[in-house]
Amino acid sequence: MAYTALILNGANETEQVFGRDELSETLQEFSVRRCSHPEDAARILGSRDTDCVLVNGLDSVNNDIGFLESIHSVDPTVPVIVISAALSPAEAVRLVRAGAWNCFGPGDSIDRFRDSLESAVEERRRRHRALETGSDPVEPWRSFLIGDSLAMETVAETIRLVGARRCTVLISGETGTGKEIAARAIHMASPRSHTTMVAVNCSALPENLLEAELFGHTRGAFTGATMQRIGRFEQAHKSTIFLDEIGDMPLELQAKLLRVLQERELQRLGSSETIKVDVRVVAATNVDLVEKIRQGKFREDLYYRLNVVPLKMPALRNRISDIPPLVSHFVRKICQMENISIKRVTPEALQHLCANQWTGNVRQLENAIEMAIAISGDRDVLYPKDFGASGVKAATVSSGALPLEVPDGEGFESAVTRFELAILENALRASGGNKTVAADRLGMKRTTLIMKIRNLQQSGFLSKAG
Repeated sequence: MAYTALILNGANETEQVFGRDELSETLQEFSVRRCSHPEDAARILGSRDTDCVLVNGLDSVNNDIGFLESIHSVDPTVPVIVISAALSPAEAVRLVRAGAWNCFGPGDSIDRFRDSLESAVEERRRRHRALETGSDPVEPWRSFLIGDSLAMETVAETIRLVGARRCTVLISGETGTGKEIAARAIHMASPRSHTTMVAVNCSALPENLLEAELFGHTRGAFTGATMQRIGRFEQAHKSTIFLDEIGDMPLELQAKLLRVLQERELQRLGSSETIKVDVRVVAATNVDLVEKIRQGKFREDLYYRLNVVPLKMPALRNRISDIPPLVSHFVRKICQMENISIKRVTPEALQHLCANQWTGNVRQLENAIEMAIAISGDRDVLYPKDFGASGVKAATVSSGALPLEVPDGEGFESAVTRFELAILENALRASGGNKTVAADRLGMKRTTLIMKIRNLQQSGFLSKAG
């Protein structure tokens, strides 16, 4: 079978990392096309089917991860692999977190590159097969939201409805529920997705520095202001600005933010010049802003300006059915960041993870997986002991008939599928076969439950009569 690969930048860094002969042999099954700029890559992706994108050296993208968003805004299913002779571990982590499938640098083997390339292409083809069998088209931003529980489908539907608008969105939810991920999904769902979203943590800087950070300053505006600087709102012109932890913004600064939201204009510190900005505002908070208003710590008029479209991010304990796909996602992501082979998670370990409350939500789950991968050493399988107690209380999860034995050689995806099957069978058994009740118990739509059952039947894990 012939594949197609797009190589961004004509430099020879890939050959420097792996060697010309080894690379040529690896790509012999690929029809290769080259381009020099991310804009050219986006244009080519829009005009022809491409199985993978290889970014040949970081100089071609000026060390800016915005090229990943530009590529995925055109084709969210295409894997992007970065190869650079100057790649540092920190840079690799940054790129993978921004959406790269994998990164390779000095010391990486051609065998690991081949494995990564093979798995990337297979995942790409799998997504295309899913589309051909009648699944909904993949939306670029949907890949940011892992899980198909009813709670996450509600989040996705809100983003789908408001993404194309300029309206302000206020994201609420407990710490670690993925509010910034939702903000990035909103940005990617908008006509501004070709630009880079600007993010500001309102609690990370003291009041005087936060004002300069947001609105900019002129030279001499305050001690240490040796040159003029534009603020984050100006940087976000024609794009999206994400204001995290908005509840911690000082009252005086809240008044200035309100004016920007009302008039879409601002003044730099030390200047009387009015600057117009076209910016979409997405804010987030993990505190009750209504209570802060009652305490006199948050302006009521600003609250209503921010809360045009409210979006509530669900706690992980309220979408337990999303834990298996989240585990699969984080295992792959972390193993690739660490430049190691992707580890398998036993069904016992998966059951252990599903039986926890996760008071720290998705962030705590990711940290627990990262810890397990670290302490597992050279083992390629993760067991319950690797995750410890995770520092949380056990949730009420039925575990009858869960698949605790893993046949030798069974892959991670197969084990997860069998675990998912057991969860569905338990829910259907407890509901007396009523799919509507079973779906409610699992926190998902009835149509999603039916689709999962149909997929399990088609894959041979479940008989038609089952």
